[in-house]
Amino acid sequence: MSARVLLPWTDIEVPEGIEAAYYDGLGAPPPALDGVEFYVLPYDRGPEPPRLIKDLPSLRVVQALSAGVEALVPLLPAGVRLANGRGLHDLSVAEHTLALIHASQRDLPRWFAQQERREWVREHTRSLADSRVLLVGYGSIGQAIERQLLAAEALVTRVASRARPDAAVHGVAELPSLLPEADIVVLVLPDTPATRGLLGAPELAALPGGALVVNVGRGTAIDTEALLAQTRAGRLRAALDVVDPEPLPADHPLWTVPGVVLTPHIAGGSASFYPRAKKLAADQLRRYARGEELLNLVPPA
Repeated sequence: MSARVLLPWTDIEVPEGIEAAYYDGLGAPPPALDGVEFYVLPYDRGPEPPRLIKDLPSLRVVQALSAGVEALVPLLPAGVRLANGRGLHDLSVAEHTLALIHASQRDLPRWFAQQERREWVREHTRSLADSRVLLVGYGSIGQAIERQLLAAEALVTRVASRARPDAAVHGVAELPSLLPEADIVVLVLPDTPATRGLLGAPELAALPGGALVVNVGRGTAIDTEALLAQTRAGRLRAALDVVDPEPLPADHPLWTVPGVVLTPHIAGGSASFYPRAKKLAADQLRRYARGEELLNLVPPA
């Protein structure tokens, strides 16, 4: 019998009456996949797993485990539904965002370098408490970040694509008036035509001197050359989990700019992600087997 579901892990609970095949995104996929109707994409395995979509003629549902699925939409055949991993990464990304902010505000790279040299030189640093944080992107991940920022007693201003005065959310069109008042700006944005280059040279210049730019969404939201110019001049600082281009070339000057902290797009991949992802996949399979509406369905393009 042909497999009906294709899963990345063998310990996902599969409903009775459904046969599963397994593909973790490493090496070649299993043979005889003509009957696969439901494909749970392996997480963070590069471009090969999505390319398999075109080779599944019976496919009806693709379940992504990432929150951003903009690169998958063009790969979907007509009639195939797409569900994303909304909610799976909220705490992981929030933790990493706060780690990046704390590392920058408390100058941790400096102290790590001193540890290597066995030096004991003390100086007071910035703080997150009482800092004015502009949180750009107020979806589920942004809300999880906000909870941790508020616990740290930061002062948070919410920004989304559209203003929602009833929820104290500003619209992105208000950024020119909001940026000059921000000590820290955090971007949690997908890669869309509306978000690309959102922080360009004029917007970065509008930030006060010493401000920290944090990006945990997509690298394309920031003009890299403009950010490089501002950080090289020592006017701004940056803490980036995503960049443009990505991966950042080894000879790119951003690697060595003082005041810039870089991590390699790992914010969403902590240990808490995997049990949550397996539970979502099992829940979706049960819904599919029963003919119920799936969670996190992405509207057709």
